[in-house]
Amino acid sequence: MGTDVKVVVRLSIEERLQLNVLLNEPRVAKDRVLRIRMLLKADADGPAWSDPQIAEAFDVSSATVARLRHRCVFEGLEAATSRRPPRGTKPRKLDGAAEAHLVAIACSEAPEGAARWTMQMLADKLVELKIVDGISDETVRKTLKKTNSSRGVRRSGSSLRTAMPSSSARWKKC
Repeated sequence: MGTDVKVVVRLSIEERLQLNVLLNEPRVAKDRVLRIRMLLKADADGPAWSDPQIAEAFDVSSATVARLRHRCVFEGLEAATSRRPPRGTKPRKLDGAAEAHLVAIACSEAPEGAARWTMQMLADKLVELKIVDGISDETVRKTLKKTNSSRGVRRSGSSLRTAMPSSSARWKKC
């Protein structure tokens, strides 16, 4: 059975043993086991299955097998068998110190001519103080919401509960 792909996976004896040891461990993620088994079947010095054969046997697409082969050859065995880190995460604009500055500004007196701080005014103040290069008012809002800060009110933090009348009404005699 020949391989009909451009990237050929050749596992050394040590790599094959390493993959078999991983398969026999008691707690291994299902997706990792799947990738390990596909690599063992794709090994040119072993079974040397083609991409369509592997795809059919493991119920994945041929493109998935091709990407796995490519990752194994160009990024290494560990990269091929482990999950990729999520790509969509962005670094936070405000770290702990910047959040503390934001809360301190939000809890301070509002600037002259304004009754209270607006989100845009807080964002502009952070840029003016060179705490951040640029920040949106939405980021300021989310940060203040996360920290339970109330802008422009004398007491900071979450609002106090108002006293509710008792739900058990007293019985009155007519």
